[in-house]
Amino acid sequence: MSEVVAMAGQAYMRQLQAHPLRTKAITSGVLAGCSDAVAQKISGVTKLRLRRLLLIAVRFFFPFCRPFGEVKSKVKKDYASVQLTAWKFWPIISWINYEYMPLQLRVLFHSFVASCWAVFLNLKAARSIANPKKA
Repeated sequence: MSEVVAMAGQAYMRQLQAHPLRTKAITSGVLAGCSDAVAQKISGVTKLRLRRLLLIAVRFFFPFCRPFGEVKSKVKKDYASVQLTAWKFWPIISWINYEYMPLQLRVLFHSFVASCWAVFLNLKAARSIANPKKA
């Protein structure tokens, strides 16, 4: 198993050297899709919503399934707390990224953390829909 992981890591690094923009873009898309799949499962979805996952994976997001007024009130209600959390979280992540990550791995690190952030946002959204008075 460790040989397979080592070979995959070496292949990734070769692709990163040969095609940095393409490799980073594909990596970001795959991680975004994976984070959405994880968030869907954690939030209790029984059947994975593939269309949504693919839209997120290609970095396209639009609230298709909700009326605009509902989306507007949700943003008004949740924006401040999410933004304050982001102001506490992202500066630390950026500092770690620029201080400790090798240049060629910075996008990978940031994309991985962004995937975790997406899971957090998805769970917060699901909780506020399930418990509109508590979120």
